[in-house]
Amino acid sequence: MILALDMGNTNIVVGCIDEEKTYFVERITTNHNKTGMEYAINIKNILEIHGIRTSQIEGAILSSVVPPLNAAISSAVKKILGYHPMLVGSGIKTGLNILMDNPKTTGTDMIVDAVAAIRDYPCPIIIIDMGTATTMSVVDCSGNYIGGVILPGLKVSLDSLSSKTAQLPSISLDIPKKVIGKNTIDCMRSGIMYGCAGMIDGIIDRMEEELGQKASLVATGGLSRFVTPLCRHQITYDNDLMLKGLLILYKKNKEK
Repeated sequence: MILALDMGNTNIVVGCIDEEKTYFVERITTNHNKTGMEYAINIKNILEIHGIRTSQIEGAILSSVVPPLNAAISSAVKKILGYHPMLVGSGIKTGLNILMDNPKTTGTDMIVDAVAAIRDYPCPIIIIDMGTATTMSVVDCSGNYIGGVILPGLKVSLDSLSSKTAQLPSISLDIPKKVIGKNTIDCMRSGIMYGCAGMIDGIIDRMEEELGQKASLVATGGLSRFVTPLCRHQITYDNDLMLKGLLILYKKNKEK
C-alpha cells in the first residue's frame, strides 16, 4: 500500500490505498503555523489509530495546492517513513493530454481527479470536486482534459453570507427538508444548499451542450455528499477518487 496525501486550503486528506482497497481516509486541518514535526505526529497518530505499520507502506505521494506547506509535509513524511513523498507537479508522468492555454498552471487536484475518473468511468466525464473551492473539470470523449470552471466553495459562500450581514448567523450545512424555508436559518440553509445544487445542474447542462453529448457525472470532495443528492442530474459520489488518482500516478512514476 501507499500513503497518499492531498493538501487543500482547508484540509489535508490522508489515506492509505492499494490496488485492492482503500484502508482509510482521514482529514487534518491545513495550518501554516505547524512545523514538519507537528504534521508528522498528526500523520503517525492516524496510522496508529488505523493499525497501519510503516513497514506495510511501500511509498508515498503528495498532491498540493498549498506550495508554501510542501516542505513541511514532505519533512513530516520523511520523519515517519524515512523518505520524502513523490510530489505531483511539473515533470511527473500523468498520461493525460491537457488541452489548456498553459497546462502547467492547471491545479494538481483537478489533474489527479481526472486521471482516476478516466480509468473508472466512460468518457466524456464531468468531475465535480467540492472543497474550499468547487471545481468542475471536463474530460472529452477522447480522454483529453479540456478545461472546466472554478467556483466559490459552499463554506466560503456561507461564511461570506454570515460575516457580511449583521443579522444572519453561522449555520450548519444540514440537508434542508424543503426549498421554501419558514425561518431565517432554514431560509439560509435552503438558499446555500439548493442554490449550489442548482448552480451545478445549470453548469452541467451548459457543459454537455458544449460537448454535444451527455457525460458521466462524478463528484468527490468532503462537501459533495451533502449537495449531489439535491441535484436533478444523476451524479456518482466517489469519495476515494483523489486517492485512486494518486495511486495511479505513483505506480506510473515509481520507476523514476
